Amino acid sequence: MSYKTDILAFGAHPDDVEISTAGTILRYINEGKKVAIVDLTQGELGTRGDIHTRANESKNASELLGVQNRVNLQLKDGFLTSSEASIKIIIEQIRKFKPEIVFANAIKDRHPDHAKAAKLVADACYLSGLKKVSTKWEGSEQKEHRPRLVLHYIQDYYIKPDIVIDVSDFVENKIKVIKSYKTQFFDPNSTEPETPISKEDFFDFIKGRMKQIGRPVNYAYAEGFTINRLMGVKDLFQLD
Repeated sequence: MSYKTDILAFGAHPDDVEISTAGTILRYINEGKKVAIVDLTQGELGTRGDIHTRANESKNASELLGVQNRVNLQLKDGFLTSSEASIKIIIEQIRKFKPEIVFANAIKDRHPDHAKAAKLVADACYLSGLKKVSTKWEGSEQKEHRPRLVLHYIQDYYIKPDIVIDVSDFVENKIKVIKSYKTQFFDPNSTEPETPISKEDFFDFIKGRMKQIGRPVNYAYAEGFTINRLMGVKDLFQLD
């Protein structure tokens, strides 16, 4: 079975990917690209819901997005560590899916897992390209694979992006995808504790952030990414 994808999106928790980059994923799937998601943890420390509700919600979100595959590595929520074991389990997924492009968490953010996940995934992408790093999948030795591009999406804290993607045509569908996580976001009938993302105005924040990122390049709505290396451009006339 071939798992080959164009984009592999990593999130520290189920819903990280949807909140920050669902628009970009919807856009590229609409263009025929193949996308998969890997969640590092089950979000078991989340104030609202539990691992069972979160698993069902991520399944529903994946169906709305149209992603090919979704995997949960079940690393420990709140206690991500840069160990050989945790890096290798991520490398296994990189070598399985063989993505051209990887999306990863923000390099700094309010939740400490986000920055930890950003470094874990970036390190794994580099090490995945080394022949002498040995991993197996389904009993067979995996071949090395290094993604061409690792992009870090922007989460709660604003970070000036290096790249912005026009997602103006996918805003409402993105909001529908995020609302798949019914326990995590605004529900007038919920009796669970309020959190920074469960308030009614959170979706205004999401749309406002996309407007903020898109404004400098004249996009109505955009999602932004940072990159930790110099990028080359073959044709200046293809830039907006």
